[in-house]
Amino acid sequence: MPASLVWLAIGAFAIGTEGLMIAGLLPAIAADFHSSVATAGQLITIFALAYAVGSPILSALCGGLDRRRLLMAALLAFALANLLAALTESLWQLIAARVLLALSAGLFMPTAYAVAASLVPPERRGRAIATVTSGMTIATALGVPLGAWIGNHADWRSTFLIVAGLSLAGVAGLRFGLPARLPLGASTLAERLAVARRPAVLQALIVTFFWIAAAFVLYTFIAPYLERAAGIGPDGVTAMLFLFGIGSAIGNTLGGQLTDRIGPVRLQLGALVFLVLALAGLSAATALPSGQALIAIVPLMLAWSIAGWAFHPAQTTRLIRLAPEVGMIAASLNSSALYAGIAFGSALGAATLERGGVTALGWVGALSAAIALALLAATARRRAASPAASQPA
Repeated sequence: MPASLVWLAIGAFAIGTEGLMIAGLLPAIAADFHSSVATAGQLITIFALAYAVGSPILSALCGGLDRRRLLMAALLAFALANLLAALTESLWQLIAARVLLALSAGLFMPTAYAVAASLVPPERRGRAIATVTSGMTIATALGVPLGAWIGNHADWRSTFLIVAGLSLAGVAGLRFGLPARLPLGASTLAERLAVARRPAVLQALIVTFFWIAAAFVLYTFIAPYLERAAGIGPDGVTAMLFLFGIGSAIGNTLGGQLTDRIGPVRLQLGALVFLVLALAGLSAATALPSGQALIAIVPLMLAWSIAGWAFHPAQTTRLIRLAPEVGMIAASLNSSALYAGIAFGSALGAATLERGGVTALGWVGALSAAIALALLAATARRRAASPAASQPA
């Protein structure tokens, strides 16, 4: 893999750290601004919505710019937005800062995926995309536990300062580590909408939506789930989140390698089957005594994280294959579908928690994953029955 991919992964690490740490900081933020945790939770929903809407629009407006400069500008804007977040004096100011964070992240990530794919031969795109995604998986392993720890023991504002520093280091790395004259990705918003309306692309985006929604139904409320099902406190939750991050890193690595070896669709089908079983098992585990439940939850969370993160590089690779001439557009649309799914999954999880308690979270998540599995399987069967399809999946 080209060494320049490391700098794209560092940018992804900074973005993933900020995006994932916020869940562990919500109680501290709510206390600081004298609001409820539920109200502070809008920081996650609004970020996801701003990313979903802003990513394709900004990518369209900036597609004709030099990609190295575009990546540097997006990451620099992300750093500045983190500084603004650290200086906010009200929850609404922090929400506004998170909108800026979402817009800059929504410009950086799809561009980074498209650049990674352009730097390697087609048969190595899965591993190249997984290299960039590894920044997000490392953030999952370190960012969420770190955020939870800081939220309990230090000032939550310091997390934004740390991420700002990481982002600035990433800007410097991109300046000297990426090759010049990367291929442009100019396209209008109308052209992007035209890509989204392609049946194969639209079906893939819907699969992305239900896959990530399945995970965030439970992941958004993982702390109360673990406390109720396994009887563990904040430090135990932090340890379990670290375990989840390790599984995510394993899944991302396997996903990149197996995508190139067996193809994205086969990998995705298997990953979704395991995701359905793992989420359903996590709900079933709540019926056990807390000690036995913890023994069951550990391997189930590993299976969930490995399967969930193995799916991501395969799906990005598949979308680029479905629309190879507009790979940056496909990656941008996939990011939008992903964050729309996060917003939907979080809202669905909140409604589920209110009406059915933590026991129902895994069942609802498993249902969403099963919908993604059914849609993908149906698409795969149709394409298998049409060998003359012009673009491989």
